[in-house]
Amino acid sequence: MRLVQGRVRSRIPIGPLAGFAGLLVLLGVLAAVTDLDVAGWVTGVACGAGLAALVARAMAHHRRDGLGPADRVTLARAVLACGVAALTADSFGGPAPVAILVTLATIGLVLDGVDGKVARRTGTVSAFGARFDMEVDAFLIMVLSVYVARTTGWWVLAIGLARYLFVVAGWALPWLRGSLPPRYWAKVVAAIQGIALTVAVAGFLPDAVTTVVVLIALGLLAESFGRQIWGLWRQAGSPRGTRATVMSALAVLLVWAALVVPDHTGNLSPTTFLRIPLEGLVFVVLVCVLPSRLARILALIGGFLAGVLLILRLLDRGFYFAFDRAFHPVYDAAYVGSGLGLLGDSIGRVGALAVFIGVGVLCLALLTVLPLSAVRVTRLVASHRRPTIRIVAVLAAISIVPALTGAWPEPVRPLASTSAARLATQVGDDLRDQRGFVQALKQDPFRDTPGNDLLTGLKGKDVLLVFVESYGRTALDSPVVGSALEAGDQRLQQAGFSSRSGFLTSPTYGGISWLAHSTLQSGLWVNSQQRYDYLVTLDRLTLTDAFGRAGWRTVADVPSNDKDWSVATTYYHYDMVYDRRNVGYAGPSFSYASMPDQYTLAALQRLELEKPNRAPVMAEVDLVSSHTPWAPLPRLVDWSRVGDGSVFDPMPAEGDSPEDVWRQPDRVKAAYAQSIAYSLDALTSFVQQLHDRNLVLIVLGDHQPASIVSGNGASHDVPVSIIAADPAVTNLLATWGWQTGLRPAPAAPTWPMDTFRDRFLTTYSH
Repeated sequence: MRLVQGRVRSRIPIGPLAGFAGLLVLLGVLAAVTDLDVAGWVTGVACGAGLAALVARAMAHHRRDGLGPADRVTLARAVLACGVAALTADSFGGPAPVAILVTLATIGLVLDGVDGKVARRTGTVSAFGARFDMEVDAFLIMVLSVYVARTTGWWVLAIGLARYLFVVAGWALPWLRGSLPPRYWAKVVAAIQGIALTVAVAGFLPDAVTTVVVLIALGLLAESFGRQIWGLWRQAGSPRGTRATVMSALAVLLVWAALVVPDHTGNLSPTTFLRIPLEGLVFVVLVCVLPSRLARILALIGGFLAGVLLILRLLDRGFYFAFDRAFHPVYDAAYVGSGLGLLGDSIGRVGALAVFIGVGVLCLALLTVLPLSAVRVTRLVASHRRPTIRIVAVLAAISIVPALTGAWPEPVRPLASTSAARLATQVGDDLRDQRGFVQALKQDPFRDTPGNDLLTGLKGKDVLLVFVESYGRTALDSPVVGSALEAGDQRLQQAGFSSRSGFLTSPTYGGISWLAHSTLQSGLWVNSQQRYDYLVTLDRLTLTDAFGRAGWRTVADVPSNDKDWSVATTYYHYDMVYDRRNVGYAGPSFSYASMPDQYTLAALQRLELEKPNRAPVMAEVDLVSSHTPWAPLPRLVDWSRVGDGSVFDPMPAEGDSPEDVWRQPDRVKAAYAQSIAYSLDALTSFVQQLHDRNLVLIVLGDHQPASIVSGNGASHDVPVSIIAADPAVTNLLATWGWQTGLRPAPAAPTWPMDTFRDRFLTTYSH
C-alpha cells in the first residue's frame, strides 16, 4: 500500500501546482499595490489554471516526472506573463499601473535569456523545455500586443496572434506541423517583439517613433514566419502548382488593393476594397491582346505606377490630416526638408530620422513588390486568357451598371475606382495653377508708389506685425482663450488702447507658417512651397518693403531660428534680424519654442523700442510658444524680472511633457488652448507695461491648428486684430466692417489673406 501511494504521489505534477500557487501570491501582491479589480483577478486565475493544465499535459506527453532547473525559470516567466495579463485586463476598466506592468514584462524578458543558459550548463536541454520556452514567449507577446493595440492601433494584434494563427493553420495544413532545425534568428526576432512591445507600453518614446518601432518589429516577425513556412513547405515537398497559386493570389490582391486605396475622401474600411479598379481591368485586357514581351514590359511599368499611386494616395491622406488639403505631386515634394525639420523640433532629430527612414523603406518596398506582383499577374493572365476575359467582362458589368443606375449599397459606392485617372487630372490642374500664379506676379498696383505716399496714416508710429502661431478660428471656441481675450481687452483699455477685429483665410493649415507670412506680406496667394520658392527670388513689394520705403526701420524677430535666414535680407529686406542667437537669452527652451513669448517681446523692447533718438520701427514678431506640441508652457513673470531669461529655468520641468499630452486628444486640445491664452496674455500685458501710445499692432494667427484640435473639415480662418491708442488709426478701419475688441464674432468679415496687403496700404496711404 505504501508503495502504491508513493508511486501516486510521485506522479502528481508538483511544478504546475507550485506555479499556480505562486501566481495567486503575485495576484495578491498586485491587488494590494494596484487595486486589481475583478476582471484582473478572473483573467489572472484563468491564465494560471490554463498554464497549470497545459504544463501538466505536456509533462505527461514527454514523460516528465518533474521540472528541471531551466524549466523552473521558464515557469517563473510564465507566472509573470499571467500577471501582465491580469494587469492588461484591469487596464480596460481604468488607468493601468504602467510602471509595474513594464517591470513584470522586463523581468520576464530578461529571464528569457537565462533559462536557455541554465539548461545548457546543467545538461538538461530538452524538447519539452524548448517548447515550454517558446509558448511562454508567445503568450507574453500576445498579452503585450493587446495592451499596445489600444493606443497604437489594433493592427498590433497581428504580432500577438501570429504564433496562434500559425498553429490553427497547421490543423488544416498538416505540413505546417513539421519541424525544422532550430534557428537562432527566430529566437532573436521573438526577443525583439517583446522588447518593442514593452517599449511601446512604457510610452517614453513619441507616438510616431513608437509606431515605427512596432512596425519594424512586425516586419521582422513576418520575415521570420515567412522563412519558417517556406522551409516547411519545401521540406514537405509541396506541389509547385500550389505554391504558384498562393503567390499569384497574393499578387492579385496586392495590385488590387494598390489601385483601390481611397484618397482623403474615403475611409479605409474593408468595404472600400470591394470596389473594382477600372484601370486594372484595362490593364488585364491589354495583357490579353499584347505579345508576351510587351505585356511584361507593360506589367513592370504598370506595377511601378501602381506603387507610385499608392504612395501618393497615402500622402494625400496624410496631408489632409496635417494640412487639410490634398497632396500636390507637382510641388509638394519640396516639403521633405522642412517636414524633417519641423518633425525634429517636435519629437527630436533621432525620432524624425527614424520616421523618415521607415517611410523611405516602405516606399522602396512598394516600388519593388508591386512591379513584381504585376509581372506575376501578367503570367497568370497569359496562361488563362479565356477565363480571364470572362471574369473581366463580369467585373466590368458589375462596376458600370450600378454606376449608371445608382443601384448599389451606400458603403461601397462608387463601386468603380478610378484613382489613377484622378491623379492625372490633379497633376494637370497643378500645372495650370502654377501658370496662373506666374501671371498674378506681374500685377502690382503699389510697385511704383513713392515712399512719401505710402503709409502716411501711420507716420511716427511703431508698428508691430505679430503672428501668433496656430491661432485659428477654432481657438475662439475655447473658454480658456475667451477668458484671455476678455482680460486682454481690459488691459488694453486700461492702457488707453482700442482694437478692431475680423478674420482672414490662411493659405495653409496645421503648419508651414511661412506660406501665411509671405501671403500677407506680398498680397499673393502662396499656398505651396513651390510658389514660395519662386516668389522669394523676385522683387515683389512686401509690407516690410513699403514701411522701409516710407522711412521705418524694419526688423524681423524670429526667435526659433538658429541659423541665417537668407530670405530675410534678399526678399523681405529687413534692416535687422533677431533670432535665438543674438537676443541674449540664457534660459531653457520649451519644446519647439526656443524661448518664451514674453522674452521675445522683452528683448524687442530692450534692443529696439527703448533706443533713444531712433526712427519709427516696423517689426514682424513671431510668437511661437503656441507652436505644436503646445507643451510644456512657461508662465508669465513680472516684466522687471525677465532679465536674461534664466528666471524661466525651472518651468519646463514643472509643465506637462509633449509625450504625456499627446496620448489623449482631449489633453492636446486643452494644451493648445492654454498655449494660445499664454501668447495673448504675454502680448497684451506687454502693451500695457510698455506705455507707448505711438504703438500700433497687427495681430493675427498664421493658420488653424492640426485636425486633432480643429477637427476634420475645419475652415482655414484665423482671427486678425489691429490695436492702437490713437483713435485716428482705428477710425480708418470703420469702412472695413471689423468689430471692436480682440474677439471677432462668428459673422465678422472674412477675407482671403492675400487681400490684406492692398487693403492695408490703400487705407493708410495717400
